[in-house]
Amino acid sequence: MGYPRFLRRIRGTPCRWRAAVGAVLFGLLAGCGTPWLPNSGPLRSQVADEGQRGGALLVEVTEAAARQLLAGQRRLMFSEVMANDTALSYVVGKGDVLEVSIWEAPPALLFSNALLDTRGVAAGVTRAALFPEQTIASTGTITVPFAGTLRADGMTLQQIEAAIAERLKGKANQPQVIVRLARNASSSVTVVGEVSRSSLVPLTPRGERLLDALAEAGGVRQPVGKMSVQVTRGDLVASLPLETIIRDPRQNIQLRPGDVITALHQPFSLTVLGATGKNEELNFEAQGITLAQALARAGGLQDARADSSGMFIFRLEDPAVFAHQTASLPIDADGRVPVIYRVDLKNPATFFVAQRFPMRDRDVVYVANADAAELQKFLNLLSSIVYPIDTVVRYNR
Repeated sequence: MGYPRFLRRIRGTPCRWRAAVGAVLFGLLAGCGTPWLPNSGPLRSQVADEGQRGGALLVEVTEAAARQLLAGQRRLMFSEVMANDTALSYVVGKGDVLEVSIWEAPPALLFSNALLDTRGVAAGVTRAALFPEQTIASTGTITVPFAGTLRADGMTLQQIEAAIAERLKGKANQPQVIVRLARNASSSVTVVGEVSRSSLVPLTPRGERLLDALAEAGGVRQPVGKMSVQVTRGDLVASLPLETIIRDPRQNIQLRPGDVITALHQPFSLTVLGATGKNEELNFEAQGITLAQALARAGGLQDARADSSGMFIFRLEDPAVFAHQTASLPIDADGRVPVIYRVDLKNPATFFVAQRFPMRDRDVVYVANADAAELQKFLNLLSSIVYPIDTVVRYNR
């Protein structure tokens, strides 16, 4: 059986010509970037081309860029937007249930035949006239015998007491009035979300704070490090990691009636791809992590593959962060623009920046292969093709 034509040609070609043809072939393939070689993603130069074409904003991760990013993404603290040093004046409202007690100096003139409270009262001592509990009506009023209908909504208990006593002057003998809140329905906050039990937590003159309400609801159901707390007060909405609220007492703000507290379980994550120790989705805490921490959790870079100057963070960013550079970029449905942050780990100063550079939920971290790694793949592929051919030629000589 004769040799195939290409084997006869290779066998008959002088070694120096075979070497020259191999060198030319290698140069052509290397110059084209060997796009047909298996790869985990684009090379550093290809990512840079994407930025030059205007598909995304390419930003070098430097100290100045990190400061700009931190300034644009600074989280508002509860102490800045919801703090109120003014003492809360505790008032009652519609739906609250009140209990009214009235004392008269002896001899009692007006309430001598009323139901008297004799609990813990010695003989001969003035006793209180008790009236049935009543709910503040939708009109904001209550009715007291001989005092008539009085305004109660938006008033303190002391103001209601004074109003009743004023109405009874000249009718009762030196009347003294005490009004007690039997059930609180108007001055409360709502606690929902990842808590043991969603609750309507009543507020008292003590002045309950944010952590008090969470404790009243049985605490959070997830690890503290993975929880955020959102407070809605009227049209104002703000959120902070629960760890921040616990660590900084200023964020444990005093609550106001009508506040809605939502405990959020937010398993933030980022995706790591390319020439890293492991390619996977990494979960991180609501408090957030830095680039240095993310890189460590990914197992660092693969020494045999990674281009240490070709690490990239793909992020859909708020246009306001780089307002003067994002005008021409495409905007997604959420109003964000594509930004590629390039990290040069060959520069030692970058490791200081990486300790402050914040990672965000749904970031994609990609480390490109080094050119030498691509060359090695090409040589391995070339060897896998040439070596069997050379073996066949030698065997058939």
